[in-house]
Amino acid sequence: MHMPATIREVLQAVDAKDAPRFASHLTPDAIFRYANAPVVTGPEPIREAVAQFFGAIQALRHDVLGVWTVDDLVFCKGEVNYTRHDGSKAGPFPFLNLFKMRGDKIAEYLIYVDISPLFAAH
Repeated sequence: MHMPATIREVLQAVDAKDAPRFASHLTPDAIFRYANAPVVTGPEPIREAVAQFFGAIQALRHDVLGVWTVDDLVFCKGEVNYTRHDGSKAGPFPFLNLFKMRGDKIAEYLIYVDISPLFAAH
């Protein structure tokens, strides 16, 4: 499984809850969509949206199970686990990320995951 360096670095930034490092890998006109949330455009608005999500959880961890590259598209599937602020765990949740690359930057980042149980009463 070959994972492009940018994708590896972005997932590491996410797992570290480092929104500025995450956003540094985006093109100036990047598009981001997390699950069924509205589309966000541009590195600064995306950084703000990601930081807000990070604030809603204590921790998260991605386990990548497969990566496929077709032209400028990178598909990444795996499982993500979350820790809530009360210390309880949620997951694993299966995910599929679609990255459209422009050089070594991400021009489009779409995340397909159902995390509704993360915020449901437990």
